[in-house]
Amino acid sequence: MRILIVEDDISLAAGIARILEAEGYAVDQIKSGEHAAMAARHESFNLVILDVGLPGIDGFEVLRRLRVDGQAMPVLILTARDALDDRVRGLDLGADDYMAKPFAMPELAARVRALIRRGQARAGPKMIHGPLVLDTSARRATLGGEALELAAREWAVLEVLLSRVEKIVSKEAIIQAMANWGEELSLNAIEVYVSRLRAKLEPAGIRIRTVRGFGYMLEDFKAD
Repeated sequence: MRILIVEDDISLAAGIARILEAEGYAVDQIKSGEHAAMAARHESFNLVILDVGLPGIDGFEVLRRLRVDGQAMPVLILTARDALDDRVRGLDLGADDYMAKPFAMPELAARVRALIRRGQARAGPKMIHGPLVLDTSARRATLGGEALELAAREWAVLEVLLSRVEKIVSKEAIIQAMANWGEELSLNAIEVYVSRLRAKLEPAGIRIRTVRGFGYMLEDFKAD
């Protein structure tokens, strides 16, 4: 998950970045509205945290440009102004949430998590990772355009890893995600499912890395 922070207060931006990086997000920081609008045209972000009071073009204009360009990522507006007119203007321009300064960092982190979940839901039922496509609605998987046969628990493990690409997922977290089967799973069982997935995915260049003592990580796909 990649987040863009657009904030000219360097210390505040750094504080937000530390909180979000500790939660496993990749974070980019930009100080001006012009550069933010340009970055969003050329890079992919899962969320934008946007200050209203920016030098040059303000946050409202950045937001307007994002939406005119068809950028649909969630946008969280930050401002020192708590006037009703500002909140209404931001929401009318396409903001997804609004926080007035000063704010508590734990609340910001919680709102970020909620907005990213909402953004993922809007993105549709397909999870795509290089040649791998998981259609979570139809419960079908393809690899390089060909049907990929996955047992139910292989699917569950893969879905968890796909939702957290380039982030370490513990074996305990994988077991939690599979708990709806109603039976206890051992850590060794998770190793078996991961091994089976590797055998099916690695020939296509999709790699699941073991992070010893922590869990597993689905590496970002890089075409050879």
